[in-house]
Amino acid sequence: MEPLASKIRPKNLEEFVGQTHLVGPGKPLRTAIEKKHIFSFILWGPPGVGKTTLAKIYAGSLGADLYNLSAVSAGKDDIKKIVAAQGGLFAKTKVLFLDEIHRFNKAQQDFLLPYVERGEIVLVGATTENPSFEIISPLLSRCRVFTLASLSKEEMAKILDRTGIKIDSPAKEWLIGMADGDARQAITVLENAMQLYGEITLESLKDTVQNRFLRFDKKGEEHFNTISAFIKSMRANQPDAALYYLARMIASGEDPKFIARRMVVFASEDIGLADPSALNLANNVFRAVETIGMPEAGINLAHGATYLSLAQKNRSAYDAYLAALADAKELGNLPIPLELRNAPTKLMKDLGYHQGYEMYTKSNLLPDELKAKKYYHSK
Repeated sequence: MEPLASKIRPKNLEEFVGQTHLVGPGKPLRTAIEKKHIFSFILWGPPGVGKTTLAKIYAGSLGADLYNLSAVSAGKDDIKKIVAAQGGLFAKTKVLFLDEIHRFNKAQQDFLLPYVERGEIVLVGATTENPSFEIISPLLSRCRVFTLASLSKEEMAKILDRTGIKIDSPAKEWLIGMADGDARQAITVLENAMQLYGEITLESLKDTVQNRFLRFDKKGEEHFNTISAFIKSMRANQPDAALYYLARMIASGEDPKFIARRMVVFASEDIGLADPSALNLANNVFRAVETIGMPEAGINLAHGATYLSLAQKNRSAYDAYLAALADAKELGNLPIPLELRNAPTKLMKDLGYHQGYEMYTKSNLLPDELKAKKYYHSK
């Protein structure tokens, strides 16, 4: 039976919810789809935010033949079959949607490269990992990268409404919070709860999530649930829990570099100014994982996880950055104060650029519209 998430999948951009920075009016991916631009690209973002759907909509806009492969199970022979597929006199463009492209090893990516170069295959890759770390430079240079964001609570609510399943506000709010921006996970839980209990209540949803027979694919949601538990354990200063989830990931074959990268991010995001040396340690752990390899690198990961768990936490720098980023996006390029501007020419000097600048001034250097703002709050 076709899963509910597949049944309600949007067929065009008008039905698509989220990623307005990419598919809103005049935005790059919408423009590419509307004008039928043929090019290879990578969709980078968390699970359940529309990567597969956008690939289908894009291929549909081109009238192309869409081939779906997962890098977890696909190999060179699968690529060969797609290239060899005959299209006849009116051969269509071949779009390959390669899910989890970061799981293709270097040799497999090298094999795929010439087909992308020659245009025999239009590649649409989907990844939850930073493409610059996981995709070889020659292939990455031939693809545009679009970064997708987790869905907001409002966007999640719209998607749940489209299922047609009756759900009251407390249950919906809990489900949205549990799914944490992952629409596919929310829809799957909702569908399973309906099949098990015949109605949706807060209790039926919780029971469904806790039912051990409804565990998610280890290469999908379980992967993210475990790394989430690992991060949250370090955040809560609980080294025992952090070490357990670390060991669980290693035992299941998780990429140790993925774990190490998350630790580097955590060192700045959560520990920050409370212990600046934590970033150095996390970077050293990442380097050790690269050079030592498994299984010995597990010792380095355990060392880092324990240190980060016990360290004091201070998110002030990260919170300040997010607040500043929100203003930068909302207000655009506000005029920079004249005294801060570079003045390499006489005209610029005559216009007042750089005049009055003091190296160690105590004057407020924010743009005039933001003088009253204070992003950083010491803790």
